[in-house]
Amino acid sequence: MMTQERREELSHILRPAAPPREVSNVYSDDQLQRLLGVMRDNGPWQLIIAQHFASAEELLATLSGGAPDGGGLSLDMFLTPTFRGFLANYSAALYPEIQDCFYNERFLDMAKDYWGAKYAKPQMMLFNVNGPCGNLDPGHLDSPSFRGVRYENSPTWLCAVMGKSGLFQDYLIKMAQVITWFSHCPDSGFTYWPNGPLEAPQRLMPPIYNRGVVVQNEMMFHRGEANGPVDQQRPKGLGFDTLFSGDPNDPNQWLLKNGDEVIARHTTDELRFLVHWSAEVFADFDELKKNMDGTDDLTQEKAIEMMIDDVRSQGIEIETPTDPLHDGAFIAQLNAAYDLGGPSSYPEDAPVTPMYTDAA
Repeated sequence: MMTQERREELSHILRPAAPPREVSNVYSDDQLQRLLGVMRDNGPWQLIIAQHFASAEELLATLSGGAPDGGGLSLDMFLTPTFRGFLANYSAALYPEIQDCFYNERFLDMAKDYWGAKYAKPQMMLFNVNGPCGNLDPGHLDSPSFRGVRYENSPTWLCAVMGKSGLFQDYLIKMAQVITWFSHCPDSGFTYWPNGPLEAPQRLMPPIYNRGVVVQNEMMFHRGEANGPVDQQRPKGLGFDTLFSGDPNDPNQWLLKNGDEVIARHTTDELRFLVHWSAEVFADFDELKKNMDGTDDLTQEKAIEMMIDDVRSQGIEIETPTDPLHDGAFIAQLNAAYDLGGPSSYPEDAPVTPMYTDAA
């Protein structure tokens, strides 16, 4: 059982470099239409959960609060109709029609100012999209990156647990995001814990159409909020192979499909469309050079060894597995050593959607 003192210590670690800064009118109408065009022209798109997690243990390692009561843990319990696609990665825009959205001078200036840093470079850009959707997420960290162990080359769960542990601050790559929502839902905002998950939450209040935040989401627990009619938030037939795409016969319609079967249909105005832009920032040239030349990098093996040693130093027994990146029991045990039990409270108007107990 984790002591309250230990929980407070871990909560203190999980704070961003600065509180989120709200931004309005983030994209022009023309930019939005081009972003939607990329989503329409290059689908179909997979569920987030299908892209990033091979087991429930891996998913839980990115959240806070541990496993739900009742046992029978499975990924089906976390299944929601939220889809993802990458717009840019490795500092390169993947679609030429949105280069100005990614190589965005305004965003770079906001990222540098947020950190008080001298240099910045755009690193990644993605979108999340859904129609009516519950949110089972009690609060999570976006994947932090460390020198040598990054979201591009390492499992999402590993980066998340490294962030929660507080052991790797000297290796943490400074990042800033501009996260923007396009949603007409009058009840759906953004919950975040800027002072640590044991302190009171704050909200970006709805409606959140073309509004966003500049933030370090890798070190701040946060969650999107449920949106749309409750009876439409989990479409019948939703599964890990469900795909999201534009209706080829109607530019204002979007489809959720299992093979050729349409299980849900939404208009553009019914979507909750999130655009996540991320930059790496560097306080000065020395930090820029250290991040780029690879002379002070971690390895996955070293990171896991450091966490195992730390867990054992707390008097907790933990085995050294033969396949630590995919061993569900080990992942759960390692995460439990750094999971403080979830945020202490939620906004009254933005509770967590009850956990599903049956498969889709």
